Amino acid sequence: MWVGREPQVTPMGLPFTLAIVLEEAPEVTGHLQETYYNLCMEKSQKINYFILHILQEVDEELEKGSEGITLNIAGNSRLMPEERVTGKDFWILFRILKKNPYISGLDVRYNLISDVGAYYAARLLQKNTTLKYLRMTGNKIENKGGMFFAAMLQINSSLEKLDLGDCDLGMQSVIAFATVLMQNQTIKGINLNRPILYGEQEESTVHLGHMLKENHCLVELHVCKHNIKNCGMKQLCDALYLNRSLRYLDVSCNKITCDGMVCLADVLKSNTTLEVLDLSFNRIENAGAKHLSETLASHNRSLRELSVVSNNIQGEGLVALSQSMKTNLTLSNVYIWGNQFDEATCVAYSDLIQMGRLKPDNTDVEPFVVDGHVYLAEVSNGLKKHYYWRPTYGEACTNSPNAGFTLVPVGGHL
Repeated sequence: MWVGREPQVTPMGLPFTLAIVLEEAPEVTGHLQETYYNLCMEKSQKINYFILHILQEVDEELEKGSEGITLNIAGNSRLMPEERVTGKDFWILFRILKKNPYISGLDVRYNLISDVGAYYAARLLQKNTTLKYLRMTGNKIENKGGMFFAAMLQINSSLEKLDLGDCDLGMQSVIAFATVLMQNQTIKGINLNRPILYGEQEESTVHLGHMLKENHCLVELHVCKHNIKNCGMKQLCDALYLNRSLRYLDVSCNKITCDGMVCLADVLKSNTTLEVLDLSFNRIENAGAKHLSETLASHNRSLRELSVVSNNIQGEGLVALSQSMKTNLTLSNVYIWGNQFDEATCVAYSDLIQMGRLKPDNTDVEPFVVDGHVYLAEVSNGLKKHYYWRPTYGEACTNSPNAGFTLVPVGGHL
């Protein structure tokens, strides 16, 4: 691990001669592109032509006078199937971007950036005050890399959104983030999805609950796949009684049941800031759906989007949710696919759509009739449909498939 000094970067694979590189490389004209090219030559680093192409596009935008540019070097782009970005590549990017005032977002998801790259990403954020959004999703930076970012947040006062989902963070780094965010009042959105946790004590939610009691700036929190059970959900709910900033809470893919919904339904009676709630892939069942429905029908008037996808809810619970929408006119988006539909469910949601109470773009089901019976088909709408993938062509960030990010646009949908 290189700490405190620049690494002695060696070529990846066989060394390139200057003549071969000049023959294969496109003409270098832009400032960022030229800088990247020269640094690769200086350190005998193999040129990543995907990065070179992206930097050329950025140079073209800069020539037009554009500012606030997002540098998108995502490793899952099907249009540019080149080598993925490594930690060594990130050292080059660190040298290029550390004093660049025009880049406000950096998306390097699904690459091969390890804790080495995380170290340079953290150093970049210590030096660069214009970078607002960083997405590292899917890079295995592990606990050591997570600690670099947590330490960085003690110094950085400009970053607004940090996505470290699926990065194999450890318990130590999750606790470190919770601790740092008690003091950091700049971060508006953070994604800590799927850390590698051991044990059943739910330490992560205990510390995140303490953080939410103290932090009054965080708007968006993703804690998917944290092994949260009812006890952990109670910790988060206790914090939500005091928190007045959080608008988007993602607790999907956990182990929350109807008992956790008792706590959540109670806090929603008094919480007036939470607008998007993702409960997908838990197990709240009919009882949990009824607790939510009662609160939404009679008390809460702030929640606007709710996802209960794949929660083993049967017709009784789903109909109760549909009934709550008749008295609660604030709740506009409801996602229910993956539960157990009966005919009463199909009729209830068909009626909501036909009377205009539930717009077709605001739900993930569409009614159709066969032999006089109403059924529901799945529609590709949701809170974050394009978080893990994007269409090969066209715009991925339209409102319907990404309703959560549209309502709470922290980080320009990074």
